[in-house]
Amino acid sequence: MPAIAVIDIGKTNAKLALIDRATGATLDWVARPSGALAGPPYRHLDTEGTWAFLLASLRAQARRHDVAGIAVTAHGATAALLGTEGLALPVLDYEDAGPDALAAGYDRARPHFAETLSPRLPAGLNLGAQLWWQARAFPQAFGQVRAVLTWPQYWSWRLTGVAASEVTSLGCHTDLWAPLAGRFSSLAVAEGWDRLFPPLRPAASVLGPILPAVAAATGLDPATPVACGIHDSNASLLPWLDAVEPPFTVISSGTWTVVMTVGGDLARLDPARDSLANVDALGRPVAAARFMAGREHELLVPDGGTATLAGAAEVLAAGVLAVPPFVPGVGPFG
Repeated sequence: MPAIAVIDIGKTNAKLALIDRATGATLDWVARPSGALAGPPYRHLDTEGTWAFLLASLRAQARRHDVAGIAVTAHGATAALLGTEGLALPVLDYEDAGPDALAAGYDRARPHFAETLSPRLPAGLNLGAQLWWQARAFPQAFGQVRAVLTWPQYWSWRLTGVAASEVTSLGCHTDLWAPLAGRFSSLAVAEGWDRLFPPLRPAASVLGPILPAVAAATGLDPATPVACGIHDSNASLLPWLDAVEPPFTVISSGTWTVVMTVGGDLARLDPARDSLANVDALGRPVAAARFMAGREHELLVPDGGTATLAGAAEVLAAGVLAVPPFVPGVGPFG
């Protein structure tokens, strides 16, 4: 049966799953650590390692399944800065503390929460803080940037050669998007960054077929279509947008646990508690809150352990709280 290859670039793991187009069942699944390199010039994501993994995985799946299309989802707070030939700068890992060096200047320049519904976060968790630091710390290289691609769209571009932007990644605590107005923020406009983002495309729109080189490397049909792509938490929310009457809440878990309430009261968002608005695939702001649950679990239970409902009930009954969190600066008690 025809299947969709779903590429999911998480902060902890990169995955490729084959989904039966008719039933939605998972036919196959493979993963590897996403990986980050220490530098130079800063801690950055292992784009070439991930790319090699994706090509090898697609090649293996093309032998086993009829791959009818490719969909891409990836984590937020990440962008690829394209020059005339590939990356102008390595893709910054949002956990790198580099942007904190210019935090005072950025804090003066960033828009008010009322405009972006994006709280101030440490390191590079505000994409605007990344661009602010990279532009000033590496002015020559940043001057060569011809396009800024959010993380899902970078992988769609690698597959198709077509550059696009998409609202779920732009509206994910970046400081670069004004969700209520549906446009780039005053910071993005003032810095001229808005002109570096390619045209907006819907998440599910087909950017084009795979490149001939990708077809040759994977054995996929050269006509295999690739969707624009979507922010990973919003991928979890998308199936419910037309299935449930608001208000309702969807919880997406992974490296982060993100709680999204469609129909929630945006006026009650508290930036000091890491509550914010994400933007759904239709461009609408969605009340959200989150904390780094997967990372917390990894730090608390380094051997992986086995969670049980009985164990969770015991912890809740005893009133045990891990406060403050082991990952500083994020979540309601950050």
